[in-house]
Amino acid sequence: QVQLAESGGGLTQAGGSMRLSCAASGRVVSGLGMAWFRQAPGKQRDFVAALTHDGGNTYYADSVKGRFTISRDNARNTVRLEMNSLTPDDTAVYYCAANARLHRATVSWVKAYAYWGQGTQVAVSS
Repeated sequence: QVQLAESGGGLTQAGGSMRLSCAASGRVVSGLGMAWFRQAPGKQRDFVAALTHDGGNTYYADSVKGRFTISRDNARNTVRLEMNSLTPDDTAVYYCAANARLHRATVSWVKAYAYWGQGTQVAVSS
């Protein structure tokens, strides 16, 4: 069993930056495919970024490409999401997700992930 706990959310202004962290317990993140999703009020949960279990590949939603970076800190058993040039459209609850293996064709699917954190709120004011 894997437990995930997000942190680092908060309020910032448009153009600002924020870093989210996802701490894992129960299994080392170096052996897991990891991802971030987000869900705005009244909307579905959307894919943001993913990192394969071997760290060899990263995937990003078009809306965040070039602004967000997903990375893994094996020493802290943590996955991070660095977010730059934030806009009000980035306002959402951000969720960390994990699965033993990821496949390129389904990396953006919610149901591709067996483990989820509770989420952390990110709010960007204009």
